[in-house]
Amino acid sequence: MTEAPGPGRGFPVSGAADPDEDLLRRLAPQVLGALVRRYGHFDAAEDAVQEALLAAARQWPAEGRPRNPRGWLIRVASRRLVDQLRADDARRRREETAAALTPRDAFTAPPPGEGRAPAEEDTLALLFLCCGAELSAEARTALTLRAVGGLTTAEIARAHLVPEATMAQRISRAKRRIKAAGAPFGLPDARERAGRLADVLHVLYLIFNEGYTATSGRDLRRADLAAEAIRLTRSVHHLLPADAEVAGLLALMLLTDARRAARTTPDGGLVPLAEQDRTRWDRAAVTEGLALLTDALARSRPGPYQLRAAIAAVHDEAARDEDTDWPQILALYEVLIRMVPGPAEQLGHAVAVAMVHGPRRALALLSDLDGYGRLAGHHRLEAVRAHLLERAGDLSQARAAYAKAAGLTLSIPERRYLQGRAARIGE
Repeated sequence: MTEAPGPGRGFPVSGAADPDEDLLRRLAPQVLGALVRRYGHFDAAEDAVQEALLAAARQWPAEGRPRNPRGWLIRVASRRLVDQLRADDARRRREETAAALTPRDAFTAPPPGEGRAPAEEDTLALLFLCCGAELSAEARTALTLRAVGGLTTAEIARAHLVPEATMAQRISRAKRRIKAAGAPFGLPDARERAGRLADVLHVLYLIFNEGYTATSGRDLRRADLAAEAIRLTRSVHHLLPADAEVAGLLALMLLTDARRAARTTPDGGLVPLAEQDRTRWDRAAVTEGLALLTDALARSRPGPYQLRAAIAAVHDEAARDEDTDWPQILALYEVLIRMVPGPAEQLGHAVAVAMVHGPRRALALLSDLDGYGRLAGHHRLEAVRAHLLERAGDLSQARAAYAKAAGLTLSIPERRYLQGRAARIGE
């Protein structure tokens, strides 16, 4: 089925998004979770939910939002799903099962003994279903970003640095594997939950990153995605309060998102960390993040999310940029890259090296990253190189690197910022 326009699947999303659009994005995983819990058929259920979202996008602006939006979506999607199952002549057994399933009106009156799963539990169950053992790590991430995070296939492809067609095939295969596995819908038991947790946290981390710094479009951030990632991570933390890495990830999100008000100019331009007005940072979020991190570090040996949160905490605790404890940040990065030698971690480490030991040593590290498959030709590598070259006084090379980075990014605010840096050097 062709991907229908819907929240994160064709709607333009911005900080000034239509209220119905924001609501549909938030409700989409809850509705999908409710359908999969009641009927199974993950792949067919997702198609039915997309049709319901499209119907809402067309009808609500003209007819008004229903009093129970989630129930309206569940009712419409359920009818579409049952109709689809009934029409499947090649699967008569499923047809007979579907024919006996009469959609109940918006879950307003569950039959005796059935009960009603909270929306949060449905979303969490969907989150863990998408991270099932039958899927590869890449498929888990892609499917969860699609079904729970609301990202388009194109956005997921950019996040993974692969072609969109490749990602579309990966998501389709993942849905088929879930269907073939016939896994029951619901929160897994404690043992199975522990096995899937690392993938769940990684997916939430990617959703937050896409929300905090969008990979494409007119806006630097997608506040709805960042907020959804924080909400889902809070839910996982509520489910697993003793897990230090869950607390570390939530702390990282809060400590990072605390800076959002200072990251852009009134016209939407990018403001780098060193130039931000720190009085605009959300001190309540910083305080909560620090408390979570302190408690997590006291309970166990730090993992990658706790280390990332600790780096964010050092930045947030500095009243001025020049007060930043860069030696401590460098020490944290050196531990982190031994655990997770990924591209973002390597670039962060190079910046910390530059701040402590000078840009020349950091530029040598970047030369080693030029052959890193997922970083080669990526705008962030070129942007960091440009920054270091500028600090080293190689202005002509810095200007060229800024221009190259601007040509590689799909984010309009980042492109404008990089073009501006190149122009200032050229003056």
